[in-house]
Formats: sequence, structure tokens, C-alpha cells
Amino acid sequence: MSEQRIALVTGANKGIGRATAEQLAALGMTVVVGAREPRRGEETAAALRAAGGDAHPVTLDVTDQETARAAAERVEERFGRLDVLVNNAGITGSGQVAPQDAVDQVPSSVDLVMVRAVFETNVLGVIAVTNALLPLLRRSPAPRIVNLSSHAASLTISADPDGPLAALPASAAYTPSKAALNAVTVQYANELRKDGVLVNAVAPGYVATDINDHRGFLTPAQGAAAVVRLATLPSDGPTGGFFDADGPVPW
Repeated sequence: MSEQRIALVTGANKGIGRATAEQLAALGMTVVVGAREPRRGEETAAALRAAGGDAHPVTLDVTDQETARAAAERVEERFGRLDVLVNNAGITGSGQVAPQDAVDQVPSSVDLVMVRAVFETNVLGVIAVTNALLPLLRRSPAPRIVNLSSHAASLTISADPDGPLAALPASAAYTPSKAALNAVTVQYANELRKDGVLVNAVAPGYVATDINDHRGFLTPAQGAAAVVRLATLPSDGPTGGFFDADGPVPW
């Protein structure tokens, strides 16, 4: 393509979202930096521009459909289309704590208010943002949607009593929300396959970010690499899949 590609990343002011925005900008894409707080979005976009990228902030709270619609209008007015949507924004519900300390996720005692809040962001928020931006993605010659999932979303991995997650408290909010996100990803992929829209979920790995109190052993840049690979798939790339840096992840 001769025209510059346009990408929007939600929750792009920190962590994996910011690293993804930085890498997409470094590839020459125009990056729309979605952030709940306008100031943080502006600061991130300014930093990307200072590094030589083309970046523009947009206020976007995935739990507020009005901001999603407004963001879509901004993108349409300025660029006329969208080529890449990265649904990165997400929460665990437990705040900034190490996964082994997230005892408020134990199913038998979990607060339903928290569960609803997590699903509101991690599942419904993705649907709201995707639907708001889908008309613009349909105008792209090579539209890509990447949803940020987690290895915890794998029922195969989570159900293994000897697996890597066995030592952690059971998770009644975050893990089911990401499993639901995987299911949503497949549904969008099935609907949009005929239109050439590639829709995939990615597990970035155990990345040091706020949601795990920076206990992860991967850097945000390392986690973002798998995201960027799916955001830049060729036309014959996969759709409706669940991947990490090493390839397909079991459902």
C-alpha cells in the first residue's frame, strides 16, 4: 500500500498498549492513541511524535459507548478509514497486585460487582469499540483486529492441575472474561472472514505491567511484539485464532 496505514490502540498510554503503539509507529503507521484520560493520551502521542512517529490522541473509555462513537467520528473526520484496531484496554478487577495475591478472585467468595466490572471492560468494551470502528475498518484494503487475551483464557491450560497456573488462586473474574473475549474473537472472525477482516486473539505472556504489580518477566516491548505481528498479518494470514509469541495457543 502506498497510503500510510492507520492504527488505533485502546489503553495506549501505558504498558503493552503503549509499547504496541510505539512499535506500530516505528513501522510507519499513523497511530491513534486511545486513553481514558486526555492528558495521558496527549503525553503518549507527544512522546511518539518526539521519537519520529505520527501519533494522535483520542479520549476513549471502552466502558462508555459515547466515547467510542466519538472516537470513531474523530478517526473518520481525520483519516476516513481505519486499518488496524488493537483492543488492548483491560483490567483484572483486583487492582495492582501480584497474581498470587489476587484472593478476591476466588469463585466461592468473589464480589459480583467486580465480576461485572471486569466483563464490562474486557468483553463488552471490546464489542462496543469494535462495532463503533467497524464501518471504518471495512474501508481498509487490509483490515486487522487484535484482541488482547491471556494464557489464563486457555481452558486447556487453566484446567491442568499440574500446569503453570495451578499455583495461583482460582480466578472468577479475569480468567473467564478473557475466555469470553476469545469466544467473541471467533464470532467476529466468522462474520468478517468473507470481508477480508482478520480477527485474532493474542496472549502477550507474563509482561511486567500495573495489572500484575510489575511481577512479569517480559518487558512491555516483548509482549507487544506478538500483538504487532498479528496487526500486520498478510492477506493470507490466519483469522479466528489464539496465538502467543510461539504460535497457536490451545483454547
